[in-house]
Amino acid sequence: MSIRLRLTLWYSALLAVTLFIFSVSIYLFVNYNSYRDAKNEIQEQLRTMNIVGSLDYFNGLNLDFNNPFASNVYIQVSNYTNGKFVQSDNLTRANKKFPVPDAKTVREGYVTLKVDQYKFLAYQYPLHLKENKQLVGLLQIGVYTGPIDNYMRNLRTILIFASFAVIAIAFTIGLFLARQAFRPVENVIRAAKSIQNESDLSMRIPRIGPNDELGRLTDTLNGMLGRIETTYNELDDAYKAQRRFVSDASHELRTPLTTIRGNIELLERMWPPALESGLPEEDAQTEDDRRRMTMTREAMHDIAGEAKRMSNLVNDLLALARADAGYQMEKTAQPLLPLVEDVARRAQLLPRNADWKIGNLTAIQNVQVIAHADFLRQLLFIFVENAFKYTPSGHVEMRAIRSQDQAGIIIKDTGIGMDADEVPHIFERFYRADESRGQTSGTGLGLSIAKWIIDEHGGSVEVSTREGQGTTFTVWLPIAFHDDANEV
Repeated sequence: MSIRLRLTLWYSALLAVTLFIFSVSIYLFVNYNSYRDAKNEIQEQLRTMNIVGSLDYFNGLNLDFNNPFASNVYIQVSNYTNGKFVQSDNLTRANKKFPVPDAKTVREGYVTLKVDQYKFLAYQYPLHLKENKQLVGLLQIGVYTGPIDNYMRNLRTILIFASFAVIAIAFTIGLFLARQAFRPVENVIRAAKSIQNESDLSMRIPRIGPNDELGRLTDTLNGMLGRIETTYNELDDAYKAQRRFVSDASHELRTPLTTIRGNIELLERMWPPALESGLPEEDAQTEDDRRRMTMTREAMHDIAGEAKRMSNLVNDLLALARADAGYQMEKTAQPLLPLVEDVARRAQLLPRNADWKIGNLTAIQNVQVIAHADFLRQLLFIFVENAFKYTPSGHVEMRAIRSQDQAGIIIKDTGIGMDADEVPHIFERFYRADESRGQTSGTGLGLSIAKWIIDEHGGSVEVSTREGQGTTFTVWLPIAFHDDANEV
């Protein structure tokens, strides 16, 4: 629910409560004054009456009363001893009779009497003998309240419908005014959505209306956007410079590292051990010379290993720098089965302790994908090398599956596995599971590169793992062509 609607509902509810109290007050005030006038007529009649009574059980109760208000005031005197009654002329002409309550329940005061469909406000005055206070009769002075009742009913209807009409009009006008008042806020929301969707920090919120709180808020937000844009541009420039540096440094480091690796490998091949040189014994080197030669060969071997590791790291950094720079792969339709078979064949030559198994690949027979062949090979090699690295014993298997318009390559190992909490982080750069740190070599960049390649090919990857029971990676790639369907 929007703020303007909540505000409109709040003050509409407040207006409704105010109107309710006001209407009830008016109704009670008019009702009190209207019936007070009727009571005044009754009291005036009661004051002018001269009541003289005597008890005669044979002749009944005789009362003399004066009735100057013959038009609207109706009088009836009932005798409890013989059941007879005396009425004013207007009540007699109307041929009506006030209902007489039982002598045991009668009380002095005002009551509402209903005669047929007519309502009367009446004052009941019990008549007692002076000698023994015996109840002998009842005086009823009534005023016909039909006009008053109709007036109060009409007033009640008018107040109810007028209140609803006022609330409806106030709600409609209030909603319109609230929309107008909150239009600057809507401009802020639209501008924020545009910035979010289009990433355009140069956009500013239009300034509409007076210099009120919303106007000052708009100015503040525009100033904040300006500072954010400046900071973002500075950071973006720095990030671009960093990407260029990493890319350039990777390019520059590849050449000397390649030279170092080539020379070290050449020296290792050209440096024969003294004991295997075939020289005469008198020309043989001393024990110290042979030890120094052995240490030199070990040092060259270590240098070659570190140079290879640095070369791999530089290649990984170069690949990630390309990804950060938005490098677009040139992809073409590639038959998937020959490419996977080539990876499976070459994977047998990788250093490993686990057995290498090639499972059923017929699911991707005659399947073509839109891909960059070299990067797709690199993707599969990353998962295979990763499986060998974390499988000290057991086996690593590759097989293929198909699901509708997706081709899946499964690389499954029986290695050390991972904790389920680590799975969301394995594709982050330089992340390595705690169980593997210090035990296996690596830079922590391989799976990040694999994820980039998968994303560039419009694919996805599924990970299933359990500690001590191995890990299964399933790489899904969208199929472009296959043997029993047209182009997707």
